[in-house]
Amino acid sequence: MSNLFQSAQLPLMIGCFLIGALLTLILFRMPPSDKPWRIADLVWVVLGGIGALTALIAGIYAEDSTRLERQVAIAHEASIRFDHDAARFRLTYCEATQSDTAIPLCEKVEFLSASTAKNAALPLFISATQRAAPLRNLPIFGRMKTGMPEMIETADAFDPDTFLAFETRDPTTNAALIKARKTDPAMAADYQVLALAYDHLIAQVSRLKIEWDVLRANAHILLLQMIALCLVAFAAPFRLGKSLKDLI
Repeated sequence: MSNLFQSAQLPLMIGCFLIGALLTLILFRMPPSDKPWRIADLVWVVLGGIGALTALIAGIYAEDSTRLERQVAIAHEASIRFDHDAARFRLTYCEATQSDTAIPLCEKVEFLSASTAKNAALPLFISATQRAAPLRNLPIFGRMKTGMPEMIETADAFDPDTFLAFETRDPTTNAALIKARKTDPAMAADYQVLALAYDHLIAQVSRLKIEWDVLRANAHILLLQMIALCLVAFAAPFRLGKSLKDLI
């Protein structure tokens, strides 16, 4: 769980605990009677049950957030891998005098690169999901860090189909690959590796977008968790007071 979430949660829990402790002290000063303490014990049971159930649900959400962080790393690695393969292909086959076979493949590589490395939306989306994960930036108390709302808006609006829309094996490219397998098998093999890296990048970024949308849609669970924990902290002194009364 993030430092930001914990920093908002801890003072509230302490405050609720102190309020509950104050009310428990008031109960000790009231005339002896079992009914107020039975009510206090009921409050503890009810709020404790609510807190346990909510904590279980929030735990599932935390696991989803961990999965998002792993997916960010995978998508980032896929992006770097594709950029590396594209740069190597251009340097090896496209910088020098190009053959008739190499020209369509080099043009295709340029198109693929334009949809990723040359388009700021893709690295910005990966960066936004990494730095503005919903679990880290629940705006309950205080303001978000500067620029965070804009980053979240960027991640929400990103559409992988718009920026990763090129086909790696269209008819023109397939025809060039057939020729390349006869005249330059190494180039054909390197393009196949590049195409697989691009397809992998599309799949991982699309999955990252799905993971992000799921967390954003369920971010309210964190608010419920905070409320439930505060209620448990409020009720805990009643349970402690009841136990002390039974011992006296």
